[in-house]
Amino acid sequence: MTLRLNIRVLVCAVVMLCAPVAQADTPVTVFAAASLKTALDDIAEDWQGNVTLSYAGSGAIARQVAQSAPADLVILANPQWMVWLQDQGIVNPDETRMILGNTLVVIAPAGHDPIAADQPGVLLKTLNGGRLATGQTDSVPAGIYARAWLETAGLWPELSAHLAEAENVRAALAYVARQEAPLGIVYASDAIAEPAVSVVYNVPSDQHPHIRYAAAPLTTEGAAFLDFLDTATARSVFAANGFVPLDPS
Repeated sequence: MTLRLNIRVLVCAVVMLCAPVAQADTPVTVFAAASLKTALDDIAEDWQGNVTLSYAGSGAIARQVAQSAPADLVILANPQWMVWLQDQGIVNPDETRMILGNTLVVIAPAGHDPIAADQPGVLLKTLNGGRLATGQTDSVPAGIYARAWLETAGLWPELSAHLAEAENVRAALAYVARQEAPLGIVYASDAIAEPAVSVVYNVPSDQHPHIRYAAAPLTTEGAAFLDFLDTATARSVFAANGFVPLDPS
């Protein structure tokens, strides 16, 4: 009896030791807003398991998930797209969290002096015939926020015909980094991630809707990774990359 008991104890111990490994080895697929790439790539290296990160504009992600794309966790840069997924019955409102904040900036190729971008004619003059890069103003959150600011500042009428609207904010960032566009409107976190650009104007946060990143798990694996994003390690990475970690809500 003693030998059998010892064997059972040994088997239970082995199972308990192996359980976390099996859980960590379960693949996790995260669909995330393009602006999160630098930070999430760093954070994923500390995740004890297999994680696949797929980045795109939030509108594109929402439509992909609505068409049954295999995501375990969805992180969008505009809560309205998450509400749309909730209305489709795809994500649970009770499991949705606002995890991060951000701010808007105007950027130029590295070394450019600051400009008074809120003054009429300044952006147009600085463009000098070029285009102002940002996300698509009807679907990409960065573009939606950029348009909101331009409208609030009274600059939309003079600039609406001079935009280079990209499929996501990182594409808009690349236009300026490659000097294909003289100016761009992106998130502060994007400017930090790209040494080939300089911030020439910080957009006042009261001149556009609050920038919030909404996250929602679709599986238990996604929920585990979302919990990991709220750890001190992950929050410090987000902060170092220009995001504002929010208390879980």
